[in-house]
Formats: sequence, structure tokens, C-alpha cells
Amino acid sequence: MEQRVSLITLGVADLERSLRFYERLGWRRHADSVDGEVAFFDVGGMVVALWGREKLAADSAVSDGGGWGGVTLAHNVRTPREVDGILADAVAAGATLGRSGAPTPWGGYSGVFVDPDGHPWEVAVNPGWPLDADGRPRLP
Repeated sequence: MEQRVSLITLGVADLERSLRFYERLGWRRHADSVDGEVAFFDVGGMVVALWGREKLAADSAVSDGGGWGGVTLAHNVRTPREVDGILADAVAAGATLGRSGAPTPWGGYSGVFVDPDGHPWEVAVNPGWPLDADGRPRLP
């Protein structure tokens, strides 16, 4: 198996609500999306999908206990100001603020928003992982 992730699918309770949320953040749905069924977003060499939570659980052969799934998504940016701006935009779009932007013990700056389906997103500046021109982190 090659060391990469191709697709992250987020199980959602209400596809249209979740789609509106991500579109308010500026994400654009890919043409391969199927109205009322699944939404795809091209996120630069990877795909994020929104799909019904029950359908995703069945397809993934797991029981859905309804709680947090032990995964937090992250979006790295270049400045603390970007962190704070994205957190504010997410809250305005319908997210819950999980943690305000603040300096971290590892020398960065980060905060967390939680999307309408309970998926946490950390927005962070990590000085140890500089972003390239395409916004991709580079491990040292």
C-alpha cells in the first residue's frame, strides 16, 4: 500500500445542510457529485466527500454509536490571523467554536471549529511544517 490518503468521507445527518455549510466556507462541489446523495470536493490531490452517516456506516461495515469517531481533520495556514479568520468564517457558516485560536505548546497557533455534524477541524499554523506554494505542508 502506498503511503497516501485518497479520499476522506464525512458521514453527515443532513447532506443539504452540510453541503451549504462547506459551500459557505468557499468550497466548491465537484461535478461528479450526485444531488441528494453524495457531494465531492477536490482538495488538491485528495477528495473529501459528504455522504449520509447511516449509509457510510453500513458501507464501512461498522456500527454507528453516534459519537465522535476518533478523527480530527486539520487545515494548516501561514499566519495566526488566517486561523482566526477561518474560525470566524466557520462559526458564521454554522460551525461551533471548539477552541479559540491561541499559541500552542509546540510553538504554533491553532484553534478548532466543529462542523454541523460534529466533525472537528483544527486550523493551525505549524512553524515546523512550512507550507509550499500550493498550501501543502512539508515535513522536515
